[in-house]
Amino acid sequence: MEFSSRARQRHLRLAGDRREPYPHSLQFYQDPPTESISLVEFESFAVDRLRLLKIVENLGVSYVKSGDTYKTKLQSELRKLKFPYRALAEDDYDARRKDHISHFILRLAYCQSEELRRWFLQQEMDLFRYRFHELTDGLRQKFLDHVNLSFEAISEDLKNELANELYTSTPGLSMTKVKEQMFYKVGLSDAVDLFRARRVFIKDGFAFVPVKDIDAIVLNNYRKSLSKALAVSGKASLLLHLHSYVGPDYSVQKNTGKISLEHIDALSVKSFPLCMRQLHKALRENHHLRHGGRMQYGLFLKGIGLTLEQALEFWKKEFIRGKVDADKFDKGYAYSIRHNYGKEGKRTDYTPYSCMKIIMSNPPSQGDYHGCPFRHSDPELLKQKLQSYKVPPSGVTQILELVKGMHYQLACQKYFELTHDVDDIGFSLNHPNQYFAESQRILSGGREVKKELSHLGNSQQKNNSQETVNSNSTRTSSNTTTDAEPEGLEAYFTED
Repeated sequence: MEFSSRARQRHLRLAGDRREPYPHSLQFYQDPPTESISLVEFESFAVDRLRLLKIVENLGVSYVKSGDTYKTKLQSELRKLKFPYRALAEDDYDARRKDHISHFILRLAYCQSEELRRWFLQQEMDLFRYRFHELTDGLRQKFLDHVNLSFEAISEDLKNELANELYTSTPGLSMTKVKEQMFYKVGLSDAVDLFRARRVFIKDGFAFVPVKDIDAIVLNNYRKSLSKALAVSGKASLLLHLHSYVGPDYSVQKNTGKISLEHIDALSVKSFPLCMRQLHKALRENHHLRHGGRMQYGLFLKGIGLTLEQALEFWKKEFIRGKVDADKFDKGYAYSIRHNYGKEGKRTDYTPYSCMKIIMSNPPSQGDYHGCPFRHSDPELLKQKLQSYKVPPSGVTQILELVKGMHYQLACQKYFELTHDVDDIGFSLNHPNQYFAESQRILSGGREVKKELSHLGNSQQKNNSQETVNSNSTRTSSNTTTDAEPEGLEAYFTED
């Protein structure tokens, strides 16, 4: 994929037939894009695709995937984000192009680990399933031909001739349903599972598969194709951290200095996400946090509005109540706090950790309290913790089910809903500071709605030319904002 100015990109796009590169609104994404695109468009496509997949995940947990509500809501979101949503659309070149390019951008970002690949594969499969179901009979056949799946729909005459055999060999179908449904002539190698289960009619070396089962065969082919592509992409990807966070920048808050240190204990109960509530409780009880906990909690407090002076006072008061005296704190810990605020070292203004960064990096070991409780806690300990925080039994069960399905952010979202007594928070939870901001908005009666929450990715536009291409690039500007950990400070951080 190449990058160039918008003018060149428009020229290339108009050079030929607009429909030729994307003859169908659905595809297996077998051929990567080769055209030139701008960096701004690259970032925009990536952000919108990630938003779409998060929506697919959320809807899949909240509704029956084959239900009308699920379909209606997903179509609405596809339309809002300008992805293909109508299979019959003739002139949706821009939507098809966006769908194609954005898939490959996210594929590069989500091929770095088994957990990321699994999540990406599941959401893309659900999205593909919905789109395939929406195709008409004619478009479904065109799509199968396009992806070289030689599944030929049998004629009505042949279906009527074989009606009795199809009825007796296909469990779950009445004779009426047999006559209503379309059947496909499929090679035995593609229908092995149906053949083994004796759920398909076989004749002359071919399986006669109803449309309800052809979906599973097509999806299985897509899963194999995408799984292999993700494995290959993982060996050559440059976008190591695009998956980490694409939301607002919480390094600078409008309410800086408006949070009183005396209010933190109360805020930790009312408005802190579970990960930060856990860290605050551990700090108060032990009067100390190890490096991972100090980084995660310290940057979160910075994000909700603590000034540098307040942060120094807060940490010092707590640490000297334990085994650290004032002189040791000033020499061993104060520097790191000033460094996080961009006042030491490279003057880098570090951002609070996003949910994905907390989930995917630096898992806690014994004696640590950082990390994501939904990802890193033993389910029984998590259950006890939720019960101690007065989460109702039905809510605890729902959260544990989400955790079991590895939907950690959705589990946190459910925790938010249960502790704030709301049925649907109406947004995707991606950041601990977003949790705090939304909690405060609800508790204050809905006032001061943060406008930046409706503009995912706006905060990153100031550095998109560097961050989009390679999130690992070294920042040279003294005012650069980053969520990476400070370099060269191990001497200050490794004390326990």
